[in-house]
Amino acid sequence: MPDVTPEHRPPAAGAPEGIPSPARLERLRRRRDFLRVAAARNKFVTPGMVVQAAPRPSGDDAIGVGFTVTRKVGSAVVRNRARRRLREIARQHLPLCGQPGTDYVLIGRGATVSRPFARLASDLARALSALHRRRRQGGTSA
Repeated sequence: MPDVTPEHRPPAAGAPEGIPSPARLERLRRRRDFLRVAAARNKFVTPGMVVQAAPRPSGDDAIGVGFTVTRKVGSAVVRNRARRRLREIARQHLPLCGQPGTDYVLIGRGATVSRPFARLASDLARALSALHRRRRQGGTSA
């Protein structure tokens, strides 16, 4: 597989040379997709979220992303707020920092709602970096 890091992606149509094209995001909606990503056993835990990753079975270059927040986190209002925050973090960071051809599941934790947005962003960046490093090294342990 060719090296497709953000600095090696082709420029977006109409974008100046040297600016990488952001990858396309697709939502994971089916339970079997969430179970497949969890079965890959490739996760990284941060104070604000848990990030799981697995290669896409279809082989396309899109980035798949799903979100889940358990009832342990709080009421429906709290869970929805956590999900909205995770969605926004993913929308901003995954197209540029995520690996094309990979599915990610972001799992909300108790601190997802109260953690400052910038800290959540750094949590995601740190998790993606660690997951990509593990994938390059061939290991998938948590």
